[in-house]
Amino acid sequence: MEIKRIHHVAYRCNDAKETVEFYRDVLGMRFELAFAEDKVPSTGAPDPYMHVFLDAGMGNVLAFFELPGSPPMGKDPNTPNWVQHIAFEVAGRQELLAAKQRLEATGLDVLGPVDHGIFDSIYFFDPNGHRLELTCNKGGEEPRARAHAVADDMLEEWHRTKRAPRHAAWLHEGG
Repeated sequence: MEIKRIHHVAYRCNDAKETVEFYRDVLGMRFELAFAEDKVPSTGAPDPYMHVFLDAGMGNVLAFFELPGSPPMGKDPNTPNWVQHIAFEVAGRQELLAAKQRLEATGLDVLGPVDHGIFDSIYFFDPNGHRLELTCNKGGEEPRARAHAVADDMLEEWHRTKRAPRHAAWLHEGG
């Protein structure tokens, strides 16, 4: 089997219209499709929904379901807010800083930029409470290759010890 690409990633939303307007008007994504059914096609269960699709660039599609007949959205209380997020890449640091200004001008609280060694990021929340990240790569291929070279060893050490391996500590320590 060969995976060609991610076709779409789907999340739940509180209000499909508000969600489309945020991703279209604030983040500049193109609103592509909307599906609505009274029954779930895969199970036949009665559960009306609106399913919207947004173009996140380069064939990447972000989708949302509004489920008015289901209990209110919740989050996993055992997972910190910073863990589950969607990250979008922008062209460079200037675009990242300009995006931060635009987002703050709409009233959003924006954290960052945060230096991750091979990329910089800013963080904020969408109207549904989903954490979003805008990121820009930096440093070229050499640092990325250096980090890639130790990925297997880091994973193996983590698996054995459940302690942060130091193989790529330079990413956050500036070395």
